[in-house]
Amino acid sequence: MKICFAASECFPFVKTGGLGDVVGSLPKEISRMRTGDKKKDKNEVKIILPLYKGIKALEYNIVFMEEFGDIPVAIGDKEITFRIFTAKLPDTDIDVYFADCPVYFHREMPYTDDPDEDERFILFQKAVIEILQRLKWAPDVIHCNDWQTGLIPVFLNTIYKWDKLFENTSVLFSVHNIGYQGRFSEKSVSNAGLSYNDYYNGGPLELNNSFCFMKAGILYSEIISTVSRTYAKEIRTAEYGAGMEAVLQIRKDDIYGVLNGIDTNIWNPKKDKFIASNYSVKDTKNKIICKKELLKEAELEYDENIPVIGIISRFAGQKGFELLFPVINEIMHLPVQLIVLGSGDKKSEKFFEKIAFSFPHKVNTYIGYSNKLAHYITAGSDMFLMPSIYEPCGLNQMYSLNYGTVPVVRNTGGLADTVIDFHKDELNGNGFSFEEQTPAALYHTISRAVNVFGDKKTWKKIMKRGMKIDFSWKHSAKEYIELYKKAVDKKNEILI
Repeated sequence: MKICFAASECFPFVKTGGLGDVVGSLPKEISRMRTGDKKKDKNEVKIILPLYKGIKALEYNIVFMEEFGDIPVAIGDKEITFRIFTAKLPDTDIDVYFADCPVYFHREMPYTDDPDEDERFILFQKAVIEILQRLKWAPDVIHCNDWQTGLIPVFLNTIYKWDKLFENTSVLFSVHNIGYQGRFSEKSVSNAGLSYNDYYNGGPLELNNSFCFMKAGILYSEIISTVSRTYAKEIRTAEYGAGMEAVLQIRKDDIYGVLNGIDTNIWNPKKDKFIASNYSVKDTKNKIICKKELLKEAELEYDENIPVIGIISRFAGQKGFELLFPVINEIMHLPVQLIVLGSGDKKSEKFFEKIAFSFPHKVNTYIGYSNKLAHYITAGSDMFLMPSIYEPCGLNQMYSLNYGTVPVVRNTGGLADTVIDFHKDELNGNGFSFEEQTPAALYHTISRAVNVFGDKKTWKKIMKRGMKIDFSWKHSAKEYIELYKKAVDKKNEILI
């Protein structure tokens, strides 16, 4: 199959969250998979991204495709030009194409609150189609990701419908986080070059008096996916749907949940280059060395009987850390140590800084991000805390399970799909979870985990269960191939 990934992020070029990890990893696995076709035994994959100011063109050998020159695109009544640059996804033969438009993409951050944010990604989405036209490459499937690519299936069915190149091209649209929907004013319809005939109350482009890119992507794509099975169900409810639940209900038969994978070349205790000592599920004794080194780095004393709880996160309401606020004193009275790495909303930053100041012998807080420290915490902690209010997939709980660091989570989204509560299933339990969004539920779950930690034999069994699970991309990639086939079949049904 020929698959084009269109996305606003791709690791290692640009990453602000899980989307970057997915687009940096899934195409690799898809391209490696055998097709069974003797003439073409591999899938053909390409990736298209914006060329942001922060992308290191020299480091990744990103070069200008001179043969295409300046390419004009209409944004409202303006004509904007962009250029095509290209590189290889590191350590692969996958071609990556970049839409370079300094007026839109040479800003300090990939995403902004600027008044032309709609124009930036209208340009990008039209650029995806224009690039494919110039390459004369017709993908079987364009795999679109989040609101920044939601208009691509609309464009293919409207202003680019004339081009027979895309006659058999279908679209799979992935929702990575339903909370970010790309909502803009009515004027944005004109900026996109679309007809106001489709913009009316309840129409395919309209949601609550706004032009909604994500709604358009959901309604116009052949297949919709999201990043875990539980999240695929949750987003069709009023509690988790962020106002999009009725739209998703319309497409319920075409929505599938596929759990993200992790890059096991990077997040693997057997070969992690950052941690103090490598270890495996067959021999976990060196994990103690990692714990000692982490505590040394955090300037906390080591005690084999005191569990270290790790946190690595951006601080946002979604992540549930406010549940800690009312019960932190009770938690600090438990025999625990807490090591925190993260940044985000100021309220949470100040909270974690304050408890590090108030309990210097028990807590260490690092505001910001350190890749080395992230690996240290994942390997050296005994438990990993993710009390998320909602979590589409989550990667850190998978990293921690891989490293024998037992997750303590709220039972939602991808956390529900990966963490089995020990007290609900003692034969298969690999962590601890709670249902209610309350401080009391969080406290009692941490307390349960601390009590079980005292039973070293049982704790080791829980650790090893997590370490035995294969979270690599190969399983997810197979599921995506099946979804691509469904998208192609659905497109063919429409053509027939």
